[in-house]
This record gives sequence, C-alpha cells and structure tokens, in this order.
Amino acid sequence: MQNDDTIWTCIGPGKGFCSFKVKRKDPPQVFCTNKYNVTGMCSKVTCPLANSNYATVMEDEGVCYLFVKTVERAHSPKNLWEKIKLSKNYAEALQQIDKALEFWPGHQINRCKQRLTRLRQTLIRARKLELRDEKKELSVVKKKTEKRERNREAHALRAAKVEESIGTALLARLRKGTYGDLYKQKDVEEEEEELEEGLEADHLSGESEDEEYEVEEEDELQAMMADGKSNFVAAGDNDDEDESSGEEESEGEEIDEDMEDIEDQSDLIAALAGSKVEGRPLRKVPRVEVEYEYEDHAQQKQPMMATRSTSKKGSSSR
Repeated sequence: MQNDDTIWTCIGPGKGFCSFKVKRKDPPQVFCTNKYNVTGMCSKVTCPLANSNYATVMEDEGVCYLFVKTVERAHSPKNLWEKIKLSKNYAEALQQIDKALEFWPGHQINRCKQRLTRLRQTLIRARKLELRDEKKELSVVKKKTEKRERNREAHALRAAKVEESIGTALLARLRKGTYGDLYKQKDVEEEEEELEEGLEADHLSGESEDEEYEVEEEDELQAMMADGKSNFVAAGDNDDEDESSGEEESEGEEIDEDMEDIEDQSDLIAALAGSKVEGRPLRKVPRVEVEYEYEDHAQQKQPMMATRSTSKKGSSSR
C-alpha cells in the first residue's frame, strides 16, 4: 500500500530530491514540471506522486481528457491513470467532471474545473491567432493583360451577336419567300452525284477528242502520201511521151523538176507531221517510209549509155 506522508517527506521542498522540482529565488517559489500536476505548484495537496487519489485535466490535439488516479490500480503502473474523454461543450464537460469525482474532496473537483476552463480558453485563443496570423497569398495583377482580355471578350461577344442577328434575318427572309425558289434545290448528296458525273463526262470527252485528233493526223498523212504518188504517176506518163519524141535533154530536166517536187512534198509532209497544236502534248505517230522506184528513168539511161559508148568507140577508131 502507498503511504502518501512517507513519499512527501522524501521529495518535499527543503527535505529531499525530486526531479520535477524547479526553484525560483526572487520571489522564492517552487514549481512542479510533472505533466499530471493540476496547478503546476509544488505542494503536498497538488503533488501527483504523494497523493494516492488524484485527478487532473489534460489536452491532446485540441481534445480535453480527465485523468483519474486511484489506489486500486497502484499495483499496475501501466493502468495507473484512467482516461476519460470530455465533451466539447463546456457545460457537458463540467457535468462529466462532477459525475466522475462525485465522492472526491471539493478542492480537487474545483482545481480540475479551473484547469479545464484555462485549457479551453487557451485553445480558443490559439485558434484566433491562427486565423489572424494566416498569411494572405498575394498575386501580381497585370492590368494591361486583363484589359486586353476584357476587350477581346467584348469584341467576340459583339461578333457573335452580329452573326446571330444575320442568321435570324436570313431565316426570316427565307420564310417570307424573298429569294423565291433560289434555295429550293436538291439535297447535298444529289448535288455531289451530279458533280461527279460531270467530272467523268469531261474526262471521257477529253479522251475522245484526243482520239479524234490522232485519227485526223493519220488521215492527213495518208492524203498527203496519196497526192505525192499521183503526182509521181503523172510525171511518169509525161516522161513516156517525151521518150517517144526522142528529146533527151528535155526529159532530164523534167525528171529533175519532178524530183524537186517530190522532195518539196516530203518536206511538207514532215512539217505537217512535226507541227504542234497549242494546248495539247505531242503524241508519237508511227513513222512512214516511202520508197520510190524509177523504172522509166532506168530505161532512159540505158540508150543514153549505149550512144555514149558508140561515140567513144568511133573516136577511138579514128
């Protein structure tokens, strides 16, 4: 069993040693630093070590608790103090203290109530200081940027209102029939189909024009070739007539003229074949080779060679 008087004579002021004792010279006073001390003063009545029945109030993270020490739990230091949570309501907390310390001395109950009051006032003051000393976050205000943004927003709002008014006016005119049947056309899908059909028709017409152009070029070449052959045949008939008359010099001159005409015609054909049509690319046309056989000319040359050979023999005999 715990003996309170014996403990106090050992640790009391001026008698023994206590680790929680703090002395002050001016004015002379002794304080207690034990956390369970209800007043903070070193005396026999308020000492938590020299009293087997003791009660105090403590605060933990903004919540007040009532700690009660009894002799029945002295054999278990771990469970020596009973912890009772007090209500946040001040009146209810006082009632809890009266109920827990119903048969205790009055001075002990009053000290616990005073400590509860002091702790609650401390919590309220700390909360006010936190709110007052809270630093306000200051941000830089860019007046030019804000003004520019306001102007842009106002401009966008005006533009939206103008577009909306234009749309409503156009709808009203369409309903009144101001534009007549201008907008009563086919659907968008039908218009797209018509556009595709038109593009295909243009493509096919372009290909047909190219084919017609090629056919026309071939026809022109064939016609020019036929004209050249007919002229050559006519020139051959004239040569036969001149041969019958026996005039060799006139026949040679006519043959030379015919050759020049044929060369001119061939140049003309080449010029027509190489001519370009503006706006269209050149297409490769199969080349045509024309061969001419001069049978009459060979027959004419034979008697001429014979006469020349006889004349040479006569001169040699002479």
